[in-house]
Amino acid sequence: MEKVDWKVDGMDCTNCALTISKYLTKEGVKNVKVNFIGGDVSFELNGNTPKEKLAKGIADLGYTVVGEMHADMAKPPFKLFANHLQRFLFCLPFTTVLMLHMLPWHIHFLMNPYIQLAICLPVYIVGMSYFGVSAVKSLRRGIPNMNVLIAIGATAAFVYSLIGTLGNYGMDYVFYETAATIITLVFLGEWVEHRSVALTQKELNKLAGQQKVMANMIAFDDEHKENIFPVENTQLRPGDLILIKSGEQVPTDCKILWGDAQVNESLLTGESVPVRKHKKDSLIGGSILTDGTVKAQVTATGKDTVLSNILNLVKQAQGEKPPIQQLADKISAIFVPVVLGISVLTFLINYFFVDAGITHSLMRSIAVLVISCPCAMGLATPAAIAVGLGRAAKNGILFRNAKSLELFKDIQTVVFDKTGTLTKGEFVITSFHSAVLPEEDFKRIIFSLEKYSNHPIAKVITSNWKTNNTISWKKVEEIKGVGVTGTDNEGNVYQLGNSNIEASSGTEKSHTAYLVKNNQVIGWLDMEDEIRKESKEVIDYLHSKNITTILLSGDGYERCKRIADAVGIDTVYAEKKPAEKLQVIEALTKEHPTAMVGDGINDAPALAKATIGISMSDASQLAMQTAQVVLMNKGIQHLPLALGLGKHTFGTIKQNLFWAFIYNIVAIPIAAAGFLHPGIAALAMGFSDVVLAINSIKLNYKKVV
Repeated sequence: MEKVDWKVDGMDCTNCALTISKYLTKEGVKNVKVNFIGGDVSFELNGNTPKEKLAKGIADLGYTVVGEMHADMAKPPFKLFANHLQRFLFCLPFTTVLMLHMLPWHIHFLMNPYIQLAICLPVYIVGMSYFGVSAVKSLRRGIPNMNVLIAIGATAAFVYSLIGTLGNYGMDYVFYETAATIITLVFLGEWVEHRSVALTQKELNKLAGQQKVMANMIAFDDEHKENIFPVENTQLRPGDLILIKSGEQVPTDCKILWGDAQVNESLLTGESVPVRKHKKDSLIGGSILTDGTVKAQVTATGKDTVLSNILNLVKQAQGEKPPIQQLADKISAIFVPVVLGISVLTFLINYFFVDAGITHSLMRSIAVLVISCPCAMGLATPAAIAVGLGRAAKNGILFRNAKSLELFKDIQTVVFDKTGTLTKGEFVITSFHSAVLPEEDFKRIIFSLEKYSNHPIAKVITSNWKTNNTISWKKVEEIKGVGVTGTDNEGNVYQLGNSNIEASSGTEKSHTAYLVKNNQVIGWLDMEDEIRKESKEVIDYLHSKNITTILLSGDGYERCKRIADAVGIDTVYAEKKPAEKLQVIEALTKEHPTAMVGDGINDAPALAKATIGISMSDASQLAMQTAQVVLMNKGIQHLPLALGLGKHTFGTIKQNLFWAFIYNIVAIPIAAAGFLHPGIAALAMGFSDVVLAINSIKLNYKKVV
């Protein structure tokens, strides 16, 4: 199936997202995800429905698919106003003049109902051109949105006043200022709300802003002389040569061919200390050269870059709905019809039982319509998630789905792999020995085996003991968590690996790796791996939060115990193969919610099985794909921040939902009882969402660790 990612303009709330989601689902597309905050819509095309038809269908709903509107489609209608601020500023003078007749001293010409009608009419027309059109389209699709409440409330006040004017019933029946105030103040509230919601995307927008920059492209003329000319990075292709000078932004992912430099990768990792980069090192698009000049070859552009993948991961996670949102979505879906029913009931009770009179009954009914806010319930979760994911991305923490944010609150156990996780994975060969082979043959056999492995130990051996005189194996196989086995042309079977390989030989299990020939140990080698400086600090933090820590590794027990003692981990599971690691994680997860932190291919099954799998940025691709969380900092220093953001984001979601529900539960009865003027109700409705957005934005600055 073809994956489609669209940017859709015009979505204001969860009801908008629900409308688009239901339409696309009805058209037969799969895995529909709609995020109204970012305007992102993604789905999988089933092959039967053309994208043009879907884009036109969304346009008919009142939204615009950016970049998908063709000339043969229905063109979006001309808009006199570009945004709610312009609509508010247009309506404000008319509404202000209408409100003057309520002053203690009367302005006589404003006491004429026909003059009030003339002043109100422009405001009502502008209001209905937005709220009314949106309301009709949503009703036509069977998914009434918030604008239905605003349109009915303003229209009820306007029509009631119009009847009073035409029937010459007097000023007691004229409430044009109510209709104008509702429209004007809701426009103001909507604009402030949109500004507030946009702030929740601040960190993500910072990342997105780095995607389009200028680059210095290197080209050669007929005489093979080097020429440099500026181009947009969107014009670069893999293989192109570029020059990056001190102070410039790296335009796209590339590999250094000449020169070295200090590079600030804080935009992607959150680390402000520049990193030294040399020849053959990779540069990530979006990072900045703080010192030095390099020539580099482009390795990835556009959607294939690290920055683009980060943005896609964050947007994908924003589109996910954690379990806590499901209740709010169900209520939002039926909210508008329920409020319409309560409004009608309010009018009937006030008119027939409270004897409030038709005017007061209608005003109270209108206040109920206008004060109700389904957007608040719909905004509660997306706003918090947008801020949480944005702050995480800024600090080099990538969440693959929003569910992970919620799951962090329950984590009681964190399991660590050893190599490359608690340690740097930067091995140094300290000693080696073979009683039966000359040194040169010993190294040659080991290199010939390890060149087929991607393990960190193998990388060190192949770079240190490289030789052209390699053995041509008849058969070679890597067994994850154990080692590499090769069969030569004479039928001899050589094995290189950890203590699991030589378990049957009875040799003391104290060395890093053993070379075995036909089940007989013929040599060993030792390597040392430096412990990450942040490991002990991270473990101490987890213990301070009453989180149990465990070391789970395929390495020998003595080596694992030495690392565990150094960083403060009490429980050690050593000499475990991938299948055994999986069993351990499965057992732990059944007891308590468990997070697994690892970086190797042999960690992938355990990462997938854990409640939350956490991978390192320099991990194997398989490990990164199976983990729900990726730490981009080449270390575990931001693991506490990931845990803290998860817990505090979930806490913010709960607070937002509480205030959204309480607001509606309290405000609707107050309006129904006649203690709230429709104009004040309109303002309160608009600013209710702002409270939630501000509460969410606090996550950007809140101490979470």
